[in-house]
Amino acid sequence: MGDASGEKTNRWLHEEKDDDNDWEGCDGEAWETLNGCLAQAQSVLDQNRLLIQQVNENHQSQIHDNMVKNVSLIQEIDANICKVISVYSKLPADFLDIVRRRRSENESNQNKKKDCVDLNLPATQ
Repeated sequence: MGDASGEKTNRWLHEEKDDDNDWEGCDGEAWETLNGCLAQAQSVLDQNRLLIQQVNENHQSQIHDNMVKNVSLIQEIDANICKVISVYSKLPADFLDIVRRRRSENESNQNKKKDCVDLNLPATQ
């Protein structure tokens, strides 16, 4: 991502959201987690793209040693696919944990404010 895209994302993340859109619990931490996981997966996928190109070149050369090298390259590709699967499998749980934690924090803060109002005390955050 370039700087312009990053600025656009940061601006969007910090804009106030309407209550109707149910943005409660979706904050910078959640988006950072999402972005980090996707960046990690993209890095592994980029590495696989290069490995696949090397496998194709080795195959087209039809040189025995290059064909033998393909075995280890394909094993590395397979291991990388497992890494991507792991990242994507873990992502929903990580994201959901953050959202749940934020919603719980928000509910707790709302209850504190309500208790202060009930007691005619100044609300603190």
